[in-house]
Amino acid sequence: MTLYERVGGTPFFTALVDHFYDGVADDAVLRPLYPEEDLGPARLRLRDFLVQYWGGPTTYSDLRGHPRLRMRHAPFVIAEAERDRWLHHMRDAVDAAGPGPAEREELLTYFDMAAEAMRNHPMP
Repeated sequence: MTLYERVGGTPFFTALVDHFYDGVADDAVLRPLYPEEDLGPARLRLRDFLVQYWGGPTTYSDLRGHPRLRMRHAPFVIAEAERDRWLHHMRDAVDAAGPGPAEREELLTYFDMAAEAMRNHPMP
């Protein structure tokens, strides 16, 4: 059984992403990285990516092609501060979504790795 199925499918990821972006909306470090006035499109893209990554429908790739995460994030400065703020909000969102202990660990392990992989500016 996939993590997508174990956590209850798309509703879990919708709640996770909504909580995450509620934090980003008021974050002075992260909000400037989202050029769209409305965070709605970013919410949908992240939700669809996570749904697909964890074993759900392939809506993300159907609409956007290969994720190419490093390429899509390259235009934005992502240094230690941005990575840390992103992780703060994502960890908060995972805890708010309330997955089981094994699922929580799996999600956080992935998010830690992904956040570091997106960092494109060296440590100061």
